[in-house]
Amino acid sequence: MQGAGVEGRSRGSPSATDKADESAKKARLDLPDGHLVKQELVAHDAAAGGGAIVAVAERSPRAELAVKIDMCVLHCPLCTLPFKPPVFQVKGGHLACGGCAAQQPSGQCGACADGCGFFDPCPALDAVVSSTRVQCPNAGCHRYVTYHEADEHRSACAHAPCRCAEHGCAFVGAPPDLAAHLSAAHAVPVRAIHYGKVSRLQVPVSTPRLLLVGDDDGRVFLLTVGALGAAATAVSVVCARGSAATKPRFTCKMWVNLTANGGKADIVLVEMQVRSSTSPGAVVAAGERTFLAVPPVYLVPGADGGDAMEVPLNVRIDKTLPWSD
Repeated sequence: MQGAGVEGRSRGSPSATDKADESAKKARLDLPDGHLVKQELVAHDAAAGGGAIVAVAERSPRAELAVKIDMCVLHCPLCTLPFKPPVFQVKGGHLACGGCAAQQPSGQCGACADGCGFFDPCPALDAVVSSTRVQCPNAGCHRYVTYHEADEHRSACAHAPCRCAEHGCAFVGAPPDLAAHLSAAHAVPVRAIHYGKVSRLQVPVSTPRLLLVGDDDGRVFLLTVGALGAAATAVSVVCARGSAATKPRFTCKMWVNLTANGGKADIVLVEMQVRSSTSPGAVVAAGERTFLAVPPVYLVPGADGGDAMEVPLNVRIDKTLPWSD
């Protein structure tokens, strides 16, 4: 494992190395003594021999301390997963995460031959692991997350890349970019929505997709229309975003009124949690409520007076949890 390198430098005209360091992705490491620390993930090169984390600590108004830490220091040598507190260590220096330490016979390190390799908590490394943060690599996300939570955040991030579900299209991009792509390349209509308010839409059955964009946060929802055989037309709403390790943050209420002799005679309605997907586009017909089934009698003729039918849809989307980027 590569050792950690430490170097000090005074402020002045930035060198080429300084400029290269400043261009890398930055994170924060809060030291116990309150010093401000910035971190950067640096690329593999022959000198480093592997990925490293560069921490820059401002210890005084005039000086900086740059520290390069091999990324292996932040991973358990037994399971190779990122360390998360509590971290354990034996007197011989061997480390293990809590899960691996608990699995060792008699709680002893298998690499220690003297039989004295009992694991004890390592508060110092706990502090490092808890405070080491890296920037999310997803375009548009400016959050810094704890290193051992980075993979979970990347997949659940609201800016996680989404794929176009149109047949034969290979586009991949952040949700706002996906919305722009669907509108420009596939002529998918776009409508702005206001959370907590009803949007009344005339959705042609011949137009299988409609983009709904939140007015105050730019969230992208894809409304999809599809046939459930000859019995009904299914309408679903999916939020374009990563869904791993996240709970539903939006609810959706959709309904269609059956008009008879100018009055409202009947209604079909669904209230559901809005699902999330990085590849939205298909009607989800699962065991739980994920779509609105609209019988043919609820459809109305299109505005052009032809044979095309439309769904006179009422949609209301509400936020159920506070949203933060």
